[in-house]
Amino acid sequence: MKTLNGKIVSLKMNKTAVVEITRYKRHPLYKKLLKVNTKFKADTQGKELTIGQKVKMVETRPLSKNKNFKITEVLK
Repeated sequence: MKTLNGKIVSLKMNKTAVVEITRYKRHPLYKKLLKVNTKFKADTQGKELTIGQKVKMVETRPLSKNKNFKITEVLK
């Protein structure tokens, strides 16, 4: 079961939040660290959320075509 921490970027959809995950990846040839952002759609379960909050989400069965994560808790 995969758990990810990220920041809420959008709340425009019904019962869905877009969460952005930031990670650092080393370039294969030049060895420089690159910042890579990935966006996931996550189920909100009726939680009161705002843009910019840090959240923890866990992988679940597919809830829709693009939604495979569920927000479990709000971090600081």
